[in-house]
Amino acid sequence: MLSLALAAALASTPAATEVALPSQPASLHGTLLKPEAATAVAVIIPGSGPTDRDGNSPLGVAASTYRLLAEGLAAQDIATVRVDKRGVAASAAAGPTESDLRFTDYSSDARAWAAEAARLTGRPCAWLIGHSEGALVALKAVEGGNDKVCGLILLSGAGRPAGAVLREQLTPVPEPLKTQAYAVLAELEAGRTVADPPAALAALFRPSVQPYLISWLPLDPAALLAAYDGPVFIGQGTTDLQITVSEAEALAAADPEATLKLWDGVNHVLKTAPADRLFNLPTYADPALPLAPGVAEDVGVFIRANTAP
Repeated sequence: MLSLALAAALASTPAATEVALPSQPASLHGTLLKPEAATAVAVIIPGSGPTDRDGNSPLGVAASTYRLLAEGLAAQDIATVRVDKRGVAASAAAGPTESDLRFTDYSSDARAWAAEAARLTGRPCAWLIGHSEGALVALKAVEGGNDKVCGLILLSGAGRPAGAVLREQLTPVPEPLKTQAYAVLAELEAGRTVADPPAALAALFRPSVQPYLISWLPLDPAALLAAYDGPVFIGQGTTDLQITVSEAEALAAADPEATLKLWDGVNHVLKTAPADRLFNLPTYADPALPLAPGVAEDVGVFIRANTAP
């Protein structure tokens, strides 16, 4: 027989419900985690690459960051819908060919999920929680305003256009390849495809991915944020190997009313980790490791403080 304490704990844990969003060429899929007394709802938007609704990827990421965040928010009476992005996992059939994919496909999906999350929970609007590249998706989703979005939670997101970040990452590349890479970037930023990128750069600049890059590279997260007038929370770990604190500070500078929270000793997947890569990277593959203390709590406090009764 279950102990009374265990029975109470199980009863208080909200059930995860599979949800589908009609789309073309196929539906998008996600998980609704709804506490009985939910006071708000948020959509968790995945980062770059083949990242699924739990925050995992076949490229070696198994931290389950989004599932853990959803559970942490549920404990604060905040419902979440976490989603498989278009073309990934259960949403695989909704993915266009690589040459047909555009960044706006993701931002349009985020807007649609916000409206659906609000409908499913009976709330007037939903928060958008964007992690990594998902932060830029969230910012693009509210461009021009959106009354179905309550506000933005930007976690581990870049504060500069992708071209600036890529140039920084390409700095160690030897010449003449680096100069060639910069030249390709300049063409793509100008909206022009490059027929024959250097073979050594094919993984980054292959022709089939160039239309997506052209749709993504010009986006300036700071400018998008400056134009948005809703509540914004910016969260960034100090031991993030992918996004630096300066990126979060650039975002915060674009919106003086935004709340900036720096989590000491927290990495890109929002777990406690040292800056040393040898010990930081293993956290990416450990779903049993909890989120760093304060991460879910700080997000939940901000959402509840900015949600009308």
